Amino acid sequence: MRYLLLIAGEENTTAPDTAVTNEYMEWSKEAAERGILQGGERLRPTAAATTVRVRNGETLTTDGPFAETKEQLGGYFVVDCADLDEAVMAAAKLPGARTGAIEVRPIWEM
Repeated sequence: MRYLLLIAGEENTTAPDTAVTNEYMEWSKEAAERGILQGGERLRPTAAATTVRVRNGETLTTDGPFAETKEQLGGYFVVDCADLDEAVMAAAKLPGARTGAIEVRPIWEM
């Protein structure tokens, strides 16, 4: 089953820490070698976000994130795991799990 690993944490406007970036690269390498990694990306800060809504046929846009929260979505990975336990184990090894949270969400295949 495929899972989306949503990486959330306090948004930092400074450049990413080199050591943490290297940890993510190592995690990605190991996950690819295990055959579970299907993709993933780091996201730009919420200041670059645009939220889109359609109301009564009119497209409305708002600068910034969908919701004002302390933790922001900073990136994601898509993994293909045997079960939730394996996906949770993979998520627990992400550097972001130590300082923020990783939401593990099953993908509803279409």
